[in-house]
Amino acid sequence: QVQLVESGGGLVQAGGSLRLSCAASGRPFSSYTMGWFRQAPGKERDIVAAIRSSGGSTYYADSVKGRFTISRDNAKNTVWLQMNSLKPEDTAVYYCAADFTDWGIRRKDYEYHYWGQGTQVTVSS
Repeated sequence: QVQLVESGGGLVQAGGSLRLSCAASGRPFSSYTMGWFRQAPGKERDIVAAIRSSGGSTYYADSVKGRFTISRDNAKNTVWLQMNSLKPEDTAVYYCAADFTDWGIRRKDYEYHYWGQGTQVTVSS
């Protein structure tokens, strides 16, 4: 079992930055692919970014490429999502998720096995 706790969400003006953190406890964090997803009201939960267990491979949704950066520190059991140049359309609840297979970058929420409780990000125009 893995427990994931997100932090770092909040209210920010368009063009601003936020850094989300996801702290993991439980089974070895270093063996999991980690993903960040987001869900806006009335919309599906979509992947934002993901990173393989070693950190050597990453994925970004087209909507955030060049603005967001995912990173991890396996010694600290933590994954981050640095979000720059935020836009109002980035407003959503952001979730951290873990895929214990680590067979590749997964893009669908049902392919992830453990989830955090979510953190709200609101970008004002």
